[in-house]
Amino acid sequence: MLAAALAGFSSLLSFEPFAWWPVGILALAWLFYQVGMDTSARRSLLVGWGFGFGWSVAGMHWLYVAITVHGGMPAPVAALAIALLAVYMGMFSALATGAATWLRRRWSLPVPAFLLLVLPACWGLSEWTRGWLFTGFPWASSGYAHNISPLAGYAPIVGVFGIGVLVAVCAACLVMLTQRARLPALGMLAAIMAAGFGLTYVDWTRPNGAPITVRLLQGDVAQDEKFSPAHIDRALTLYDGMIRAAPADLIATPETAIVLFPQQLPPGYLDGLAAFSRDTGSHLIYGIPLADSPTQYANSVAGVAPDGRTYRYDKQHLVPFGEFVPAGFRWFVDLMSIPLGDFTRGAKVQAPFAVKDQMVLPNVCYEDAFGEEIALQLRSSPTPATMLLNVSNLAWYGKSVAIPQHLQISQMRSLETGRPMLRSTNNGATAVIDAKGRVSASLPTHSRGTLSATVQGMQGATPYIRFGNALFLAWCALAAGAAWLMGRKYRQTRSQAA
Repeated sequence: MLAAALAGFSSLLSFEPFAWWPVGILALAWLFYQVGMDTSARRSLLVGWGFGFGWSVAGMHWLYVAITVHGGMPAPVAALAIALLAVYMGMFSALATGAATWLRRRWSLPVPAFLLLVLPACWGLSEWTRGWLFTGFPWASSGYAHNISPLAGYAPIVGVFGIGVLVAVCAACLVMLTQRARLPALGMLAAIMAAGFGLTYVDWTRPNGAPITVRLLQGDVAQDEKFSPAHIDRALTLYDGMIRAAPADLIATPETAIVLFPQQLPPGYLDGLAAFSRDTGSHLIYGIPLADSPTQYANSVAGVAPDGRTYRYDKQHLVPFGEFVPAGFRWFVDLMSIPLGDFTRGAKVQAPFAVKDQMVLPNVCYEDAFGEEIALQLRSSPTPATMLLNVSNLAWYGKSVAIPQHLQISQMRSLETGRPMLRSTNNGATAVIDAKGRVSASLPTHSRGTLSATVQGMQGATPYIRFGNALFLAWCALAAGAAWLMGRKYRQTRSQAA
């Protein structure tokens, strides 16, 4: 169990800021070797749970900063909370390895069918389930480590969870090297990598209209000052000045750069921004909470165009314990000094913001961790977006790996959709990501500045936009069917030999 937890913990090295993506494959290979031995489902389940526990602690330990530094929770209680989260997260990998071993015994599977078909499918399904159950928490899914590997070429087809299955197949190929079928295993591994590398040269989308100029603001407002009445006026002045510093086709601020409701702002504040938009031809998008009633308010971004058009996007995938309190957990929230409430969810499909030739679709904070929801918006909108915009505030998590990991998630969304992603954040990572998932410009983290760039929007639909995770799920179903047939043939061969 300890070795399994350490192997899972090592996966941290596969993600940013380390980006040693082969480590994730090696870690899974170790896990698959352990459960690949003719072991019981119970042992496989426990080893899988230990692996998932270590994986979760490594990938999500940054939550400790928010809970202790900004939530005021005692360190032992915060550590216990992180451990309990890891206990829960470990259950998904435990179900993957336990279910795979149970199927192996029930279907009398030969080793290749078990390693190359059943285990990867179960691993992929466990990550997919983790991404939606109880609103989902897909952070540190294995596919995210491969935005820079040859496997990135598969993202526009099967998405991050499909890449997770391929990671598992590669790990299984390494385990197969301990068997007699070394050459076929090496051939399969090489073919997967080569095909993925070749797919990176496929252009699934094409340029739309003329590029636009963008200015992405990073205010670097300290989290302990952001909501403090003594510092709010200073932040309002800061962002007003950063917006007015220079014109651009699109100027975007981070999430809740304006922390007050419109009716609480100094007189003329928003009117002044609208006048700047009109006088300079700039389109503005700014993070602000918006209320529809005294009891209904949303984490929103608002926009204004030079012709007076206004825009609103409401965050629809809310953060548990951050933007809504799950039933039965009010006691946990009461332990923290963070002022939390229940926000109103936005619609699943919302219109993009027209900026000259481009259509810009915002997403707020960790909404960009849910690729299928973004794909749904792109294929369902009458006027699909040509570029994406993430506005975030990760100052809650200090100088942790949360910032580079979040940037990596945004890169995967660009790969899946074939569209550039703009990121305007409070303290990082403010960046421009092109349609191939490459960071073309960025600001240093934990600094104040403005990122200026020219960005080309893209049109067209990747297979992932058209089908979301359906192709990945169909792949897993086909793998299970093929394994069952192989098991049936294996049983018949053994019975004839007997």
